Amino acid sequence: MSVGILEVVARIEGSHSLKDKRMVLKSLKDRLRNKFNIAISEVGNQDKWQSTQLCIVTVNSDKRYVNCLLSKVVEFMQKFSGIELIDYHMEFI
Repeated sequence: MSVGILEVVARIEGSHSLKDKRMVLKSLKDRLRNKFNIAISEVGNQDKWQSTQLCIVTVNSDKRYVNCLLSKVVEFMQKFSGIELIDYHMEFI
C-alpha cells in the first residue's frame, strides 16, 4: 500500500475577502474530488484571504499510480482559474 501526500501553497487571485476565498476553494476542492477521487483539506493560512495551504491525500497499492495521480492534480491546479500555485511538495509513505 502506498499513501501519497501533496502539500500545496497557493495564492487566490482576485480575492478581496474570506468569502471570495471560500468560493474559489469550494469550487477547486469539489472539482478535484470529483475528477481524481482524492481527499483534500485546507490546513494553513485559513485566516488570510489571498493565500491558502492545502493538503491532498490518496491511497493505492501502486506507488507509480499515486505519483502519476498527484502529478495530474498539480497540473490541474496550475491551469485552474483563480489559483496561482506558489509551491508544492509530494511525499510517499
